[in-house]
Amino acid sequence: MAGGIGSRFWPMSTTAKPKQFLDILGTGTSLMQQTYDRFTSICPAENIFIITNDLYRQQVQDQLNVNDFQIICEPSRRNTAPCIAYGSYKIAELNPNANIIVAPSDHLILKEKAFQETIDSAIRKTVQAECLITLGIKPSRPDTGYGYIQFDGQDENSEDNVRKVKTFTEKPDHQLAQQFLDSGDFYWNSGIFVWTAQSILKAIATHLPEVNSLFKEGEGKYNTPQESDFIRGVYERCKNISIDYGVMEKADNVYVVLSEFGWSDLGTWGSLYDNLEKTKDDNVVVGDKIHMFDSKNCMVNVPQDKLIVLQGLDDYIVVEANNTLLICKKEDEQKIKQMVSDIYTKE
Repeated sequence: MAGGIGSRFWPMSTTAKPKQFLDILGTGTSLMQQTYDRFTSICPAENIFIITNDLYRQQVQDQLNVNDFQIICEPSRRNTAPCIAYGSYKIAELNPNANIIVAPSDHLILKEKAFQETIDSAIRKTVQAECLITLGIKPSRPDTGYGYIQFDGQDENSEDNVRKVKTFTEKPDHQLAQQFLDSGDFYWNSGIFVWTAQSILKAIATHLPEVNSLFKEGEGKYNTPQESDFIRGVYERCKNISIDYGVMEKADNVYVVLSEFGWSDLGTWGSLYDNLEKTKDDNVVVGDKIHMFDSKNCMVNVPQDKLIVLQGLDDYIVVEANNTLLICKKEDEQKIKQMVSDIYTKE
């Protein structure tokens, strides 16, 4: 999935060029390119489909060596449930027995081998039983920016790391997040899913019948010249809803694979700070002419040729990009998305 705008990474990430197309980590490749490369070791490259917005087709083509057929373009943003329904119907017409992995294009995964082993566990479970799998990440802190998954004890018929899901909780407050962390039976929801084509289509039909009926009308049109016009009509009528809220929180056949593979959704500047090398004062500095005095725990990212002098800052985000400067407390980073919305609404 590569259609988001990454507004919490503003001002570097913009509607014109969202964070999945950016070299956020300074590796020489974008987050999307890293995700694509990761999956080429899991399945044949021709089986990787990129679902994005019409606006970003050219950027996907420029960054990935894929056929036009592998780029699936949504005419408008309708959240993850329509995105997944579209992709699943399209894949099911190519192979009704397909195993499907759904992954965001902008996540960081440090332990590639552990990730592959986790995916293998998930696929084995979905082959054994009709179920929906989400990958859960062992929490390291009471983060209020993630959804949390509560799981049951081990099922004697499952592998050690596969558990039945009891509840989903979206972005709790700090006190509740701390309780989840202390309990030991809550994991973060990574937003990475594994299922068979038939299992997810059955679940969408059951829990989101109005969404399902729209996409089901396209059977026989997917992967044909008729698909594009049909999908434009569908998205004009389709509601905006996430797969978590629309399906995963309602279905009774949801399992979580308990995972540790060096994951971050890189959803905020703070999460990027956590994953980059730090100076002796615990600053992360991206830029050649940055001078820090009496400053610590800061995330600073500015153009290479920009001279920046910062004094007396503790736990701040300082970012300049696209002729815009952001200075924000790290603890308030979840407010960036709303601030950006307020700014452009007023304009």
